[in-house]
Amino acid sequence: MDFLRWLFDAKLEFAGGGFLLWREVIGNLFGLASALGGMRRKIWAWPVGIIGNLLLFTVFMGSVFGSPDHVNLLGQAGRQIMFIAVSVYGWHRWNQTRHGNNDDGTHVGEAVQPRWAGVRVRWILVGTMIAGTAILIPIFRALGSYEPVWADAWIFMGSLLATYGMAKGWVEFWLIWVVVDLVGVPLLFSAGYYASAFMYIFYGAFTLTGFFVWWRVRHNSDAEARRVSVDTTFPDITVGNREA
Repeated sequence: MDFLRWLFDAKLEFAGGGFLLWREVIGNLFGLASALGGMRRKIWAWPVGIIGNLLLFTVFMGSVFGSPDHVNLLGQAGRQIMFIAVSVYGWHRWNQTRHGNNDDGTHVGEAVQPRWAGVRVRWILVGTMIAGTAILIPIFRALGSYEPVWADAWIFMGSLLATYGMAKGWVEFWLIWVVVDLVGVPLLFSAGYYASAFMYIFYGAFTLTGFFVWWRVRHNSDAEARRVSVDTTFPDITVGNREA
């Protein structure tokens, strides 16, 4: 109980009256650890992320949880709940994949194999992003979310699609995070959530790194599949080449 009381009250104070809530800092550190685990395709990324989501929910619902001088960002708070729900799905999916078998009966072993979503799915993601943002704007505004409400709605929809894409193993999910960060940084600075804003700046560079890491894994996997296909289709030629 004493730890929880400290966690909700603890602040990192600066000269001039400024401060950061330790809940916000710790929650973002858990989020960073989760992103690192996701880039490495580790199942523990999901439960670690859930802990960070719970902490950040209490931060973005500032007036409810007694955070002084902090406005409510309903989209940011709501997306923490969404994160938890989708993370449970992703956790289950990755765990199921890791313990499954390949078509030839061999054990998979990997939690997820990165793959491209494809042109059709990309257009669906773009359309869903735009339509979902438009639908959420009047809802968030009616609930009293911080302006500009479109930015809060955009971040919510992008976070939903990116997390779902990670669960599915789509390489493109990293790029969705980039467009989320581009809007999230100025919004969070203007709302006074400085720890989250600085973390979003770092996430922007981190997500680009994650994209290229997953792209390389997909590229290497495709190259190996082509090599195996050639060896299977022209076994005499390939054996002859090796002997030569």
